[in-house]
Amino acid sequence: MKVVILCGGLGTRLREETEFRPKPLVEIGGRPILWHIMKSYAHYGFREFILCLGYRGSTIKEYFLNYEAMNNDFTMCLGRKSQILYDGSHEEQGFQVTLADTGLDTMTGGRIKRIAKYVEDETFMVTYGDGVSDVDIARLVEFHRASGLLATVTTVRPVSRFGVVEMDNTDRVLEFKEKPVAEGWISAGFFVFQRRVFDYLTGDDCILERAPLERLAREGQLAAYRHEGFFFPMDNYRDHVHLNQLWASGKPPWRVW
Repeated sequence: MKVVILCGGLGTRLREETEFRPKPLVEIGGRPILWHIMKSYAHYGFREFILCLGYRGSTIKEYFLNYEAMNNDFTMCLGRKSQILYDGSHEEQGFQVTLADTGLDTMTGGRIKRIAKYVEDETFMVTYGDGVSDVDIARLVEFHRASGLLATVTTVRPVSRFGVVEMDNTDRVLEFKEKPVAEGWISAGFFVFQRRVFDYLTGDDCILERAPLERLAREGQLAAYRHEGFFFPMDNYRDHVHLNQLWASGKPPWRVW
């Protein structure tokens, strides 16, 4: 089953890191966040990826073109019979990565539409290239198949970025909660789709999270997989720092591999 990862956004809220590289290549613990996402899927046996490239997509191509050399010792034979012999093997053996240029200004739905030719199976997965989670991908796929619907979105309970203060009418604080879990559920990405979802996607200006998902919901074809575990999107520099601190702790909650 193919895993489609959206890697084309500008990442404007993380301008400190994305001025010269796309957000999926911003590093956590010395590895791009894209690498962390792919490792999570590979842990559950999903090792075929399609990357939807846009902003500075050439740097993502360069990252994978140089992957063997940068992650192995190697011996080079120079001259006309140039040859490289790699010594050892990294843990990403067998990853199949399709790097597809989906346009600089293409929206999320349009990017997915553009890579339809690379999806042969009836079921495929889609996620964003800037968020990490400990979601059980195998259970997610099982849930999707059991639903019998065209699409599944992973949902999580949002955590407030601010402390919440509850007061009475005399301005006395009754309760203080530091960054509590809010009510309701939000999308975390980690979608599972049937091929018929391509029919819901139109041109390059199609935004997945608007008309396509809204229509699927109206038609009763969108299931919600409730994830009670860890999920954290890297939206800004503060998030980047926080994720690196979690990695440095030695127990990053999204590391399932």
